[in-house]
Amino acid sequence: MKVTIPTEAGNAAAEGGFSQMPQILAEQKPEAAYFVAENGKRTAMLFIHMDDPSQLPAFAEPWFLAFNADIEATPAMVADDLAKAGPAIEEAVKKYGKKK
Repeated sequence: MKVTIPTEAGNAAAEGGFSQMPQILAEQKPEAAYFVAENGKRTAMLFIHMDDPSQLPAFAEPWFLAFNADIEATPAMVADDLAKAGPAIEEAVKKYGKKK
């Protein structure tokens, strides 16, 4: 999940020592968290595990509310997930792949 904090909200948070960020991170327990400046804005790249898409609001809302952040969520698979997806990929290839 990419969290982009607008400059004004980020400046206000910086003046407060980003006091809410440690609490949010402690609650969400990301597998990894990286902080960068992207396109001139404070940005966090959080690697989180969700069992169900309905969990997305629980991860996004704290960032929306605390930092007026923009969120991008990109699903990803580990190797085991990709292996489980094999039959669906094969079926798509049969239906829509190039015919030889």
